Amino acid sequence: MSAVSNAAPDASQTAISNGRSRARRLISDWNLDKAFINGEWARADSREAIDVYDPATGKVIGDVPFMRTSEARRAIDAADAAFPAWSRMLAKERSGYLKRWRDLLEQYQDDLAALITLEQGKPYDQALREVVGAIAYAEWYAEEAKRAYGQTMPATQRDRRVVVQKHPVGVVAAITPWNFPLTMVVRKCAPALAAGCTIVVKPAEDTPISALAAAKLAEMAGFPAGVFNVVTGQPMPIGEALTGDPRVRMLSFTGSTEVGKRLMVQCAPTVKKLSLELGGNAPFIVMDDADIDAAVAGAMISKFRNSGQTCVCANRIFVQDEVYESFVEKFIAASHAQTIGNGFIPGTDIGPLINRQAVAKVERLIDDAKKRGATLHYGADRPEEGHFIRPLVMTDVSLDTDCFNEELFAPVAPIYRFRTEAEVIELSNRVRAGLSSYLFSRDIGRIQRIADGLETGVVGINDGTTSHEGAPFGGVKESGQGREGGHWGLEEYLEPKYLNYALG
Repeated sequence: MSAVSNAAPDASQTAISNGRSRARRLISDWNLDKAFINGEWARADSREAIDVYDPATGKVIGDVPFMRTSEARRAIDAADAAFPAWSRMLAKERSGYLKRWRDLLEQYQDDLAALITLEQGKPYDQALREVVGAIAYAEWYAEEAKRAYGQTMPATQRDRRVVVQKHPVGVVAAITPWNFPLTMVVRKCAPALAAGCTIVVKPAEDTPISALAAAKLAEMAGFPAGVFNVVTGQPMPIGEALTGDPRVRMLSFTGSTEVGKRLMVQCAPTVKKLSLELGGNAPFIVMDDADIDAAVAGAMISKFRNSGQTCVCANRIFVQDEVYESFVEKFIAASHAQTIGNGFIPGTDIGPLINRQAVAKVERLIDDAKKRGATLHYGADRPEEGHFIRPLVMTDVSLDTDCFNEELFAPVAPIYRFRTEAEVIELSNRVRAGLSSYLFSRDIGRIQRIADGLETGVVGINDGTTSHEGAPFGGVKESGQGREGGHWGLEEYLEPKYLNYALG
């Protein structure tokens, strides 16, 4: 069984201390204890604040304003006032702002990664990859801003001409999750800003500081006042203000399916455009002709990245009978090699879960699986402090366990056995979610048949990762609607308008 960390105690403590100091210095130097409204850094009207915690220790690392309806409305006021000038700006001019934002993300990438590790808990090398992902989205949409192409269409009469233009939706509300606290802000804001929309961001209350850092860089990039706003606080009062105001023309949300459904209801009276990336329950399918070593490596990445806290993590691992034993043996061995601990310690693979509620949920799902006959194969011991869950592989898992239908969002891997191609397609599609899936096989015909049959928006084939800033990411069924990435992501923030010309 792996130790908590391979690093020497003194070296580990030094790495933790240095990482924390770097992140705290950024918070202090950039005054990230305030929200950002209309180009100004603001406290809550009530002067109240919300504590932000380090999930690796459970200790407070800072606070942000506890804003409510009045502050959210001021942010909407600012975004609405800024929209006419920003939307009429030349696309190449908006591109210039986004390029400067992208360059600043790159300039401060090490500091931003330290902030993510402190606030969210993921290992520093994974946090750095998150920042690189944010840079990629900012770069893509800086370029894509100039490509909001319209069309000309054949007319039905000789003296008519038909032209289709693209116009920005208007003010956009973006509600972002805690698991990728920087990238998800950039992934939503970059295409919205490129399209000519202004934006109000409500970050997750567990990880608001990374969003404020993004706002600081937007300020440094010179974005006009009111174009980019961030309000912090609990979700209900801010969410109600954003969804209820008719001036907000679109809501982009990433989070749970339950919350997404509530937001849909709240947006209905004003008929807002919606882009929703909701919960996943990804099947990871290993066929009997797969490269087993590659499948194990892919499953390790898919399952254990960010401590299993991604909506595209492998939630149900299906392995065909003929290779089940071989895969399980190698996968358990690989999971036992994972180190767990503070994300600032070099070599750490698995950091903490986000909060104690997340830990309690996972413990409930593990207990249920155990009661229904699952065999538990634990990895490294967890640290004494912080919100950690030991890496765990579960075999002999029954199909009636709660974890079959619920997202684990933890470094816990249930493995199921199957016999036929048709059976695994049916099992994969049995759930309400349909975001991501994974398939390992060397038979191109089989790959195409199964991929065609899977009810998901994304299929990773012989690869445990699917992230790409130029690809359309999103789900089907109860995993949401809309797409992020590529030109599809830009189109979400544009409305077509056709002009019918009579040539007198």
